Amino acid sequence: MSKYSAFVRQHIHTMPKYQPVVPLEILSGQLNRSADTILKLDANENPYGPLDVVQKEIKNLPYIHIYPDPSSNKLCRALSKYHELPLSNIVPGAGADELIDLTMRLFLEPGDAIVNCPPTFGMYSFDALLNGATVLSVGRNKDFSLDIAKIEDVIKNEKPKLIFISSPNNPDGSVPPLTTIKRLLDLPIIVVIDEAYVDFAPSGTSVIEEVLTRENLIVLRTFSKWAGLAGLRVGYGVFPDWMIPFLWKIKQPYNVSVTASAAAVISLQHADALRSRVKMIVRERERLYAGLSKIKWVEPYPSHANFILFRVLFRPAIDVRNLLLESGIIVRHFDKPGLDDHIRVTVGKPEENEALLDRLVDVR
Repeated sequence: MSKYSAFVRQHIHTMPKYQPVVPLEILSGQLNRSADTILKLDANENPYGPLDVVQKEIKNLPYIHIYPDPSSNKLCRALSKYHELPLSNIVPGAGADELIDLTMRLFLEPGDAIVNCPPTFGMYSFDALLNGATVLSVGRNKDFSLDIAKIEDVIKNEKPKLIFISSPNNPDGSVPPLTTIKRLLDLPIIVVIDEAYVDFAPSGTSVIEEVLTRENLIVLRTFSKWAGLAGLRVGYGVFPDWMIPFLWKIKQPYNVSVTASAAAVISLQHADALRSRVKMIVRERERLYAGLSKIKWVEPYPSHANFILFRVLFRPAIDVRNLLLESGIIVRHFDKPGLDDHIRVTVGKPEENEALLDRLVDVR
């Protein structure tokens, strides 16, 4: 350890490291398999990738040697038109992850608190700890619904500044009722609704339009899932009017790359084609759920996202994960409070889902 390690902020010394999924090229080497023979179902990526027109257009971008527009005006205008929301309420980011961190940097002083509702997306607690905040964890009910009464008590007694809610929730795919979200919005706290997977949920799930009438609501979105742009890192948030000047003041000026911005704009111009793909994924999700339900040692949970979580019965889930790994099928294994012996699988193409089901049926 260097003598200069004492210069590092003290809370980072004991902060746990975030565990991302292993990149495909690393998996290829570890498994001694070519990448095209690996069935990657561990990170909720879109199996169809970006539209062909997106691939074609970004190959011919003329100004990638010039810094991008710091305000991402073209992208913001396209988002404003797509959502029929004011341009002034939209802030783009390098994925929704950047906007989670940006929101925390705006509001949290060291020692402030957020409410987290595990099991859920790990970046909420990670970014809070990175910013020197306290994470007040209010565990979900067994069906992954929010324990709203306990949340209300924690907010009343501990006075946190932010609460993060994933809708649909990662990793189970559940959606909080709108009545629950409205109860949260009536509390003295800023409510951040992460709608990364909302395009796969029933119509009426999103609360993005509510931002215009609520001073304490933020809604985050991403192009990673429905548009197949995970590798380009592009997302956006819709924020109340009063927050906007502060956000533009602290945001990195060139955070959304030329390529990411162009890909997102083109995707929005062909949203109908993307929605058709979303419908295909939703149909496959229901078929995959039905197939998993027929396996006696698997207990799947209903999902409104592009993945399905299931509990492994009668054996350790890690053993199932390793058997799948040997076959070149990569899934996400969980073994922590609220998720002991659980596996999450991304909904793939029909032939990919069939291969997964066939391998699971063969497990003895």
